[in-house]
Amino acid sequence: MAKWTPTHEAPEPLEGPVVATIIGGTVLWFVLFLAQLPFYGWYDDHGHAWWVWTCLAGGGLGLIGVWYVRGRDAAIKRDAEHGRSQVVEP
Repeated sequence: MAKWTPTHEAPEPLEGPVVATIIGGTVLWFVLFLAQLPFYGWYDDHGHAWWVWTCLAGGGLGLIGVWYVRGRDAAIKRDAEHGRSQVVEP
């Protein structure tokens, strides 16, 4: 078992433009939904109507994701500001 024990610390998580990424993905899901909507009859005839509804579900879940990551970013910023104000100068 010692062979599988990590010998180094885990790297710091990568932070990037999380909110912009989630918003972009959500917009893409909704655009795909709207682009497929005029062809719903064809999708339904060929047994692929679930493609249309998958895009709508992706957009809806993306809205939940936007809400979540905006709250997460706000909490990180609040914590950073609170942490700086708690530092005691000698």
